[in-house]
Amino acid sequence: MSDVSVRMAENPGDFEVAQRLCREWLDWHWRHYPSDWPRGADNPMDPMKFEAIVQKLPTLHERPGGGIIIWSVDGQAVGCVMYREAEKEAGLAEFNRMFVSEGGRGHGLGRLMLEYMFEQLRADGYCMMHFSSANRLTHAAMYEAAGFSDIPHPTGFPDEWRKRAYVMERTLI
Repeated sequence: MSDVSVRMAENPGDFEVAQRLCREWLDWHWRHYPSDWPRGADNPMDPMKFEAIVQKLPTLHERPGGGIIIWSVDGQAVGCVMYREAEKEAGLAEFNRMFVSEGGRGHGLGRLMLEYMFEQLRADGYCMMHFSSANRLTHAAMYEAAGFSDIPHPTGFPDEWRKRAYVMERTLI
């Protein structure tokens, strides 16, 4: 039986762990990226653009309105998820960068990460949350089982990504 633990990132060491996990995710992303999908600087996962975001994680997801949650299995950090208040809409959180490393899979961490994040979001005063994800990733069923529903792409969502991404939301009340 594995020992699974969770913590909210609070110090430089935790933020470095989250940054390492994000870079690991980016590496996984590009190894599995469809050859017929857009590439280039306008791609949200462009390595230079992504690295700039990774460097800003501690401030992008700063407490009390945001958070970075790190999961470990047997003392080894293997997953993370991040959230913050959505722009221009009080009470709405946006989550992103949910990742479980290949070595951490098979422990049900995706579901556990969502449940823990829901509790934390409620404690932080949020009543609704949303996210977007590439439709080539196979996690939509997990999100639906966790109470998320499909919603239309928001105004300003890039046209070239509309057929490649879905957006979902969930109430926290």
